[in-house]
Amino acid sequence: MPVTFCSSLGIQLRVDEVVHEIVEFMKADPKRSYTIVIGTDSQGLADKTADFVTAIVVHRVGNGGRYFWRRFELGKFYTLRDRIIREVIISLEAAHILLEELKAAERGNLMPHWEFEIHADVGTNGPTNALIQEVVGMIRASNFEVKTKPESYAASSVADRHT
Repeated sequence: MPVTFCSSLGIQLRVDEVVHEIVEFMKADPKRSYTIVIGTDSQGLADKTADFVTAIVVHRVGNGGRYFWRRFELGKFYTLRDRIIREVIISLEAAHILLEELKAAERGNLMPHWEFEIHADVGTNGPTNALIQEVVGMIRASNFEVKTKPESYAASSVADRHT
């Protein structure tokens, strides 16, 4: 998996640089609350491989936000369930790395209030309905707040834009 993310302008950034950008964005308006979100979406390709995009979104609640994304292709996926589970695993891995960097950046810095969520690209309508409990259980078991469609904008809108 790639270790760099693209900004919305296409600039390549390492994870520590993404965290720096997030911290600077939050410090620019410290009276606001922030939600930092990770979501992954995928697109199955004709040869059964899949194109995955992970998005990191920092939402200044009530006043816009910024996002960063990365794309990569992984092996063969023969079922939708396998692809969705892989999306969740990718989001969880990215969340652990990002949170470690955010906590390191927070030491010694006064940071605005922020919350953290993982957005899963599953919903009650459509073929992913049968996967909701499993996906939500995986994410909650890792002690993360989870959102599903239609609230999962990081996966179903931001990441989807780049698949």
